[in-house]
Amino acid sequence: MSEVHDDLPVRRRACLFTLGCRLNHYETEVLRDKLAAAGYAVVEWGEPADLAIINTCTVTGLAEAKCRQIVRGFVKANPEAFCAVVGCYSQTGASAVAAIPGVDLVVGNRAKLDVLDYVGAGTKNAVPVVVRERISREDFKVSFVGDAPFNERANLKIQDGCDFMCSYCVIPFARGRARSRDFADLLAEARSLAARGARELVITGVNVGTYANSGYDVLGVIDALAEIPGVDRIRIGSIEPKTVPDGVFDRMADPAHPLTPFLHLPIQSGCGRILRDMRRRYTLGEYLEFVEAAAARVPEICIGTDIMVGFPGETDAEFDETCATFMNGPFAYCHVFTYSERAGTPAARRTDRVPVPVRQRRSAALRALSAKKRRAFMERFLGREAEVLCENPSGGGFPAYTRNYLRAFVPAEAFPGEILANELRVVRLAAIVGDAFLAENPRR
Repeated sequence: MSEVHDDLPVRRRACLFTLGCRLNHYETEVLRDKLAAAGYAVVEWGEPADLAIINTCTVTGLAEAKCRQIVRGFVKANPEAFCAVVGCYSQTGASAVAAIPGVDLVVGNRAKLDVLDYVGAGTKNAVPVVVRERISREDFKVSFVGDAPFNERANLKIQDGCDFMCSYCVIPFARGRARSRDFADLLAEARSLAARGARELVITGVNVGTYANSGYDVLGVIDALAEIPGVDRIRIGSIEPKTVPDGVFDRMADPAHPLTPFLHLPIQSGCGRILRDMRRRYTLGEYLEFVEAAAARVPEICIGTDIMVGFPGETDAEFDETCATFMNGPFAYCHVFTYSERAGTPAARRTDRVPVPVRQRRSAALRALSAKKRRAFMERFLGREAEVLCENPSGGGFPAYTRNYLRAFVPAEAFPGEILANELRVVRLAAIVGDAFLAENPRR
């Protein structure tokens, strides 16, 4: 029987849930560290908790519905707990979030990372408190904390917001206009992450290619990160076409440079007319010329993209054109997004909407094509040796990634007696299982 010490303080239990993009996941990790620093015991989602912070997404109607489902599920399981809902949906749909029974606090994006200032003692509110301020256009700092070991890839936020105003996109309303993080502040966090054990830093933001602070652009950020002891890899999470600076290809092509040969470059449509209606800032020809140059100049580069299907007015022929563009281009995969009307955007006011069942069929067809492309790209590396960065153990081994972002699984028996979490190893990519390689020790 365990002893009970009545004189010991009881640590309140907190949990977090994240929906949406890599940037949201970064901000949740900052909140996790802040909760720990404030004395909370941070528990896994689904365990009983006294406080929940739910970090939301508003990019599609489905994302908003998922947010509401998650909130209701937590409140049902923890009726006496304090429920704080933060982020993009709280910014654009504060009244809808506040109307969910059991919600105590709604915080938009400007004050998201200061949410604990509004939680107070954590007693439930009779009426939800809504903190939804106008998002400043000023550059910013992040009040990061934390000293726990970091055994996985670490996201590093360098930028927020967007000025591009694509006709379908609600992000400028949810995240505000483009602004950059103070260079010294992001460098300090990068050094802290490296000191805590992070060996790969993933540069993240809404539109990272527009970074500009203290005379540095995104390439200057990359070069500064490359000088930090312990940083073995730098990856650009996603970057908009026509914002990729000169010099990126040279660094990616150099195997001794930490910048990895990987580009996630959203195209959104492979049809020129649809791109114009989307108000994207490039022509189809300009985009394809750029990715072909990347494939030619960077050996073994993995190029991924985002494609939206079912944009208003998209015909069957134009969807077929998008599929052909994707299949004929140097892409390893695509993330498929089904168009969703976002209130306040120009595209939502159009009357030539594609029926929802058609959108869904097109999405399924393009996802199947993406699976074929991913498999074909992986087969280029089957049987070869590659350096992988291993992550925390799972399922009798270690999930891992190559430099060009191919997933692998390293069974524990491949390196007997070794703890591979957060370690670099050269492996042989011996077989393809699903969407990952089964790796083996090439020296055995």
